[in-house]
Amino acid sequence: MELTLDFTTMLLGIVALLAGFIDAIAGGGGMLVMPALLGIGMPPHLVIGTNKLVGTFGTFSASLTFIRKGLFQPALWWAMSFGTFVGAGVGAMLIYLMSAGVLKKLLPLAILLAAAYLIWPRRASPSMAHPESAIPHPIRRNVKLLTGGIIGFYDGFIGPGTGAFWMAAAMKLFHLDLVAAAGVARFMNFISNLTALLTFMILGNIDYAIGLSMGALLMIGAFIGAHSAIRYGAPFIRPVFLLVVVAMAGRLLIAG
Repeated sequence: MELTLDFTTMLLGIVALLAGFIDAIAGGGGMLVMPALLGIGMPPHLVIGTNKLVGTFGTFSASLTFIRKGLFQPALWWAMSFGTFVGAGVGAMLIYLMSAGVLKKLLPLAILLAAAYLIWPRRASPSMAHPESAIPHPIRRNVKLLTGGIIGFYDGFIGPGTGAFWMAAAMKLFHLDLVAAAGVARFMNFISNLTALLTFMILGNIDYAIGLSMGALLMIGAFIGAHSAIRYGAPFIRPVFLLVVVAMAGRLLIAG
């Protein structure tokens, strides 16, 4: 029993490091953490709440890195930040009201669908990071609010692949390159994670022992991942992420 416990702890630690690294690069760290927590038999509501605790560490560390490097300016994104806050709160409350039986079927399906979307090849700008790329093209405030509300709701409700969805929205709507889009994704993901986390804390759906230990390791992985993304740019981001997404999707299909 002790050997099994030690192995589980080691496995969750490795998952947390890798998830933080991947999440800081291109989003989707929750697609590693959530299957790992489900795999140790954690109840689905507890999985979602604990995943938010774990994810908040990583998104905070990564978004802070992008801000310090001048690749993300929070003042330019306040409307989308507010929309994300509201959407995530509504989503977290809704998922709390769902039955555990429905969630057991919904979580793996959501992860697989997110993986399928992220694996699908899409054209992206190969440009490298530079400070000007962090400034979005002019766009109406209500579009930012709506974008934040929709993706924030998804993250608060269930969440797999949210960071990558943020990146896709940032590139398509605001014409940012991959690295600048990663900065937007990390910050917005931090807001939605924190909002959902506070909601689940009030509702009592968090395993703090596992969440805090994995969160600390995920923060280390996110720090390394954010610096790697900034240093190596777009050619490094997509292949690393797709490799992990394919592996996790295959694991879920085999397990199913």
